[in-house]
Amino acid sequence: MPDLPDATYLSDFHQHRAEQDPDGRCWTYLDRTWTWAQAWDDVRRFAGALQAEGITRGDRIAFLDKNNPAILMATQASCLLGSANAIVNWRLAGDELDYVINDAGARILFVGHELVPTIDLIRDRLVGVERVVVVGGEHDELDAFLASAEPVGRQPGVEPSDVCLVMYSSGTTGRPKGVMLTQHNMVEHTRNAKGDVEYGPDDTMLVAMPMFHVGGSSYALFGPATGTHGYIIREVDPTLLAGAMAAGVTHAFLVPAVVAGLLQAGPQAMQLFSRLKVFSYGAAPMPLPVLRGALEHWPTTQFMQVYGMTEMGGVVTILDDAAHRDEDHPERLVSAGRPIPGVELRVVDVATLRDVEPGQAGELWWRTEQNTVGYLGRPDATAELLQDGGWLRSGDIGRVDDGGFVFIEDRVKDMIITGGENVYSPEVERVLAEHPAVLETAVIGVPDDTWGESVKAVVAFRPEHQIDPQELIDYARERLAHYKAPKSVDVVEALPRNPSGKILKRDLRKGYWPQDGRQV
Repeated sequence: MPDLPDATYLSDFHQHRAEQDPDGRCWTYLDRTWTWAQAWDDVRRFAGALQAEGITRGDRIAFLDKNNPAILMATQASCLLGSANAIVNWRLAGDELDYVINDAGARILFVGHELVPTIDLIRDRLVGVERVVVVGGEHDELDAFLASAEPVGRQPGVEPSDVCLVMYSSGTTGRPKGVMLTQHNMVEHTRNAKGDVEYGPDDTMLVAMPMFHVGGSSYALFGPATGTHGYIIREVDPTLLAGAMAAGVTHAFLVPAVVAGLLQAGPQAMQLFSRLKVFSYGAAPMPLPVLRGALEHWPTTQFMQVYGMTEMGGVVTILDDAAHRDEDHPERLVSAGRPIPGVELRVVDVATLRDVEPGQAGELWWRTEQNTVGYLGRPDATAELLQDGGWLRSGDIGRVDDGGFVFIEDRVKDMIITGGENVYSPEVERVLAEHPAVLETAVIGVPDDTWGESVKAVVAFRPEHQIDPQELIDYARERLAHYKAPKSVDVVEALPRNPSGKILKRDLRKGYWPQDGRQV
């Protein structure tokens, strides 16, 4: 496909589409479709409305809603003003919401109509919010907010280095941190992270993952960059997903948990998604049985796995379709692929901060123009994240094989040390996931008076597949070194996950470690 249009500022991609293909389809949402020209006019009106409210360079707004093209408009409008859009996780509870909105320093808060009652309960605690604008529903205020505004373009003084997005970290440990992403960060990500996937004006990309996560917002940005129509659904819901496929979606990005659900639903559900040209997945590991099932059911679909972090705008490695089907290297199916263009990687010993020998495991350090400029209001955390020379510490343990494929072994904080031996939980999880009775599993370290830590598996079994936990322990011991196999197994109905699909191991550990002590 042709190269992406030139862009210095993030909104340049959309402006280019509005000028070159004004009548082409931009977004479809609910019962409305915007052309590129109509959407660009709304973006500029949004910028004008924000400017009329006194929003200027360096200010921040916040958006609390399920997926809605208005969130994308707000981000691009902020780009025109040099301000930033803080997209808030709508699944947070009230005391978490006021923390994030206040931490973001938002002056205007846009709220989806279903979430207004929650905001009403905490409104007096939102100390910096000057105005709340209701989005959608019977009492929608956004249409009038835009209709009364004069469209404006990019304002003087705006720079590519201006922060345009504040995305809050998943919060698997402690309070979430606001990751500041600049226009330059997001332009570079949009250029580099689409891999070898072809998009075009005749394609339709499904925007299903939550926009408060890079898997939603960063993915959606490929639309204006490539001129691809975006079909936006409010949330990941079986009926909405089926409707999207019936509407002709050709490209989709989903988390592995969604694919596991489709497999559980049966062949008919999988057949519906076999129409996809391209299926991308990430944000959490894909269990091998689930991945093999998807490859079997979707033989003509191009597969792409992505790995990355909010702190890098999204994607830094890709496992492409060829690697998914490489019979000479089946072991690479569990890798995260290879670094994308513009990304450098070091594998560093956590203790010495020196590079490890090739093939050995260590902390993954990344250098790319996508790297965040830091955490909002958190200089200490920023200093821990960003190192001299432009390197970003990921907190992930990994190794690189002789073909340049990156294997994620564990999180630094999740690595289990038992009797002086390092155990990487994903290796154990991959083995347990192969057992036909296991639906999902997480492996954690728990206190052990003899070994310091011992390996525990927490599992959810498939319906009508209950087995004795000892059988699972024996299964693992046949396939792993004895010290890596779990010493105990706890059975649960479902594992706790955050909104992006990551298992909350911190929550699982709480019952085993002292609350005021370490949990790794």
